[in-house]
Amino acid sequence: MYDYIKGLLTYKSLNSKSKVVTVETSGIGYIFEVLERDYSQLTDENKEVKIYASLIHKEDKMSLCGFLKREDRDMFNVLTGVSGVGLKMALALLDSFSTSSLISLVLNEDYKSIMSAKGVGQKLAQKIVIELKGKLNSYSENQSGSGQDSGTFDNENIKDAKMVLLSLGYEKSEIEKSIDIALKSLDRSSGAEEILKKTLQVLSLQN
Repeated sequence: MYDYIKGLLTYKSLNSKSKVVTVETSGIGYIFEVLERDYSQLTDENKEVKIYASLIHKEDKMSLCGFLKREDRDMFNVLTGVSGVGLKMALALLDSFSTSSLISLVLNEDYKSIMSAKGVGQKLAQKIVIELKGKLNSYSENQSGSGQDSGTFDNENIKDAKMVLLSLGYEKSEIEKSIDIALKSLDRSSGAEEILKKTLQVLSLQN
């Protein structure tokens, strides 16, 4: 329903359960629950901000979660699709790990590291790895025929990075363009995780 909302930061509130900000645009104030790191960056009230939005619709209420980076919002949406991971748990995971770090942990099946996030036990961590890795891997069939000249980079590493980006909701055209830019600043021996991390940085700057 919402991609992002751009407006004035008019209010911030912090307590033990949540961190919320209000962004006003066209006379309407939108309340967002945000990550701790984003809350810390949103320091100046009455300053224009751009918040990537995710609408969570439950039977008894609707909530907006907001993110300064598009990749964090997209990863949040993927996480809340995992059974047992709700709004609070998804935010806790993204407060503990960057999007690229969390993807790396999932692809490496490192559920023990994921358990370091607040409230994440062994069973849930293993479920996150199983369900999320399956979702990321399901996009591999979309990677054929990319047509990009990768020089001496390992094409499998590039394909793996593209696979993950597709699963996060990025369009194929913007993935191709951003990976092209990312590869120019990477060593030829870079693995899929390094390519992914750099491409996410490029995508963040473009949005």
